[in-house]
Amino acid sequence: MKIPQTQVVSYAQALLLVDQAAKMEWEIRFLPEKNQLLIENEGGWLIKLFLPWTLSWHPERKFQELDDVHYCLTLVRAGQAAVGYFHRGKLLDHKVFRGYLVRQKQGKSQFKYLKTKGKSRAGSRIRLEETQVFFKAINQRLQVYAKQYPLNFWGLGCAKTMRPLLFDGEIAPPFSSKSRELIELPYPFTKGSYEELQELELRLQQFHLLLSPAGKEVLSTALSSNNPEDADDTW
Repeated sequence: MKIPQTQVVSYAQALLLVDQAAKMEWEIRFLPEKNQLLIENEGGWLIKLFLPWTLSWHPERKFQELDDVHYCLTLVRAGQAAVGYFHRGKLLDHKVFRGYLVRQKQGKSQFKYLKTKGKSRAGSRIRLEETQVFFKAINQRLQVYAKQYPLNFWGLGCAKTMRPLLFDGEIAPPFSSKSRELIELPYPFTKGSYEELQELELRLQQFHLLLSPAGKEVLSTALSSNNPEDADDTW
């Protein structure tokens, strides 16, 4: 599970990038909806740096450790989803949901099928009811987390076609699609599983660097040394 075309960098390398950007008088902006630093010059963007979810960004103090961070991740696929609660970067509680949402022959979710065909038979009605129950159960769990824990962030990985089912159901999630606390997960995932939540436990404690072609040229020297052992140059 990797953010496409990125590489893992160390805390020291991240500081070096920010220091160089300040020295070159490039613009540094923090995008909270992505938990990302965007660094640009007059020609466009050079660097996109995804921050660990246990850190915050302050222009004067740079990276600062959050004292007591709580967040929840929701991974949704057609037929399976996983929800996890994290405290200080550690996965402490989770639940996996499964539902009969996919037409076996077509491999298409019932929601997508109804949008394209506009009608439903008995089997389709069952799948549609399962879909409603599926998203209701997810949001019930999210509501429980919202009541039990002082959550700082909500991370969401969900296809756009399924978002209306998540946000407009009988029970709504404890956040809106425009909430400032909502962060779109940039990690591609395939199952909506407990194992993927476990992998995100590691990934969300790392810096992930994406360079534009221009950014690669101006920063190649800085990144050529002191690579962390867990960096993956194929990102």
